[in-house]
Order: sequence, then structure tokens, then C-alpha cells
Amino acid sequence: MGIKICGAPCCWGVDDITNPYLPTYQRVLKEAHEAGYRAIELGPNGWIPTDDIETVTEELNKNDLSIVAGTIFDNVLDDDNYEKLLKQVDGICSLITKLPPLPVEEGQHYPTPYMTVMDWGHDERDYAAGHSDRAPRLDDAGWKKLVDHFKGLCERANSYGVRPVLHPHCGGYVEFADEIDRLAEDIPNDMAGFVLDTGHLTYAGMDPVEWIRKYQDRLDYVHFKDIDPNVYDKVMHEHIRFFEGCAIGSMCPIGQGMIDYKAVADVLKEINYNGYITIEQECDPRNVEQSLANVKASVDYLKGIGFDI
Repeated sequence: MGIKICGAPCCWGVDDITNPYLPTYQRVLKEAHEAGYRAIELGPNGWIPTDDIETVTEELNKNDLSIVAGTIFDNVLDDDNYEKLLKQVDGICSLITKLPPLPVEEGQHYPTPYMTVMDWGHDERDYAAGHSDRAPRLDDAGWKKLVDHFKGLCERANSYGVRPVLHPHCGGYVEFADEIDRLAEDIPNDMAGFVLDTGHLTYAGMDPVEWIRKYQDRLDYVHFKDIDPNVYDKVMHEHIRFFEGCAIGSMCPIGQGMIDYKAVADVLKEINYNGYITIEQECDPRNVEQSLANVKASVDYLKGIGFDI
């Protein structure tokens, strides 16, 4: 397999830019290098400054890192938020298109860096993360607005030559099987691909092997995470937000949880997936002292079953 493993700032607890406990991006880049990564995601908008290309480039070069993807992780549904998100796309794409690119693997659908686009930030869905039976769905008008906003963000990323990838995410309005299928029907592949996440699929009651196979033709990028079955069971029986579950350990190092990564490796080989995969282990940034050890554990496990960092 022509697959390279990358990292994500969420492994250091970097998800919510307003969290006062976030580590500095300089620390995360340093530890990502120590873990052996050659690339990392940009993280939430504003954590790595998008208006200081010289400094960011210097930090990346110091740590022998590239950026595999930028991220829109916000409320895509609300009209009041849409213009802000378009400006975020401008800032992110203006930065990542000026940074040293990663090599293109033979058979890779599109070159990096990608623009990962996720909807998130709705209490009514956040408290229903993982519960397809009780999660409220958008009506037709709400769904049309969500899709229109997704399309606008994707078109803006495409205007920079950046491939947008749609990311189903727990606690957002695109999480469950019916929503993924509907989004795939409404947004064509020539506008945006998919980044499927083994952990989010499992958390939402889906088999990642089945869904990777199902959307192989649209699979431009992949996220890996693993789930502690005991914590997951506890979280599923509580009224709790998705990231509150992560803070108490619902996500664990790859190979220590409930996902069969040998089966995942087999299906990626079966569909001839080539390109980049990013490890994610969402956690509380107050537990950042454990992050490097957890990342190394994930990397070591994946190398042990045939993946190449």
C-alpha cells in the first residue's frame, strides 16, 4: 500500500480554539516530529496563525513537517456563520497552498493539502452523538441550506486548487448512515470527496470496513482513531456531549480499542487506497503530557501491522 501516516493536533487536545488549556502549536509540531510524523493537520482555525506564513514555514521546516490538510470545523448550518466560514477558507487556503507540498503517492486520487469540511456545534445533536435513533434530523429546508453552505465552502476551496473533503463527524448534522448517503447524493465527486473516519463511523454504529468499501471511489483521505469499549459503553448511557466523552477517555491509542485495524488494513489494500491517513485521538488538552506516548503507541501499532509512517 502506498499509504503514509500523519498526525492531528486533536491528539494533543486541540479541537476547540476557545479552550484555555490548549498547548502551543510549537510544542505540538515538536512532539509530532518526535513521534516520527512527516505531516500534520493544521488544526482549528487560528490555532496555527494563517497570516504569518514565514513563521509557520520556519516551525514546520524546523520539525521536518508538512501540512496534510486544513480544517473547517464549525457550525456550517447557520446563515449567520456562513460568511465567517468563507473567510476561514480563504485564510487557510492562502496559507496551505504556499507551504511545501507532500509527495503524491501513485494511485492517490488528489494531491494534498486537503480542506476537511465538518459541521459541528449544535447542542441538540451533540448530546445525541452516537444515537441515530434519537438524534433530530434536519427538515428538507434545513438540509438544503446545509448542503448549499457545504457547496459554497467547497467551491471556495476549489478556487484555490485545494481539494475539499467532506467529513461526517459525531455531534454534527452529518453523522449517521442516512445523512452520509444523502450528502453523497447531493454533492458530486467533482466538487468534493470524502474523508471517512474509522472512529466516528464506529461511534455512530457503522462498520468502517463496510463504509470504506462503499465509498472507495470518493475516498480521498482517511482518519484513524480507536475507541475504548468500556468508556464508550459508559458514555452511551449518559447525557453527555461528544467531547465530554473524549475528555474521560472514549478515544484510545490505535490497537487498544474496539476497532479491528487488521480488517481495516485489509479493506484499504482491497480497494487499492493510496495516499495519506491521519491518526486522531481526541482528548482533554489538560492531559497533554500523555499525548506523545499515546501517539507513539498508535504509530508503533500501525507500523507493526504493515503501515508506513
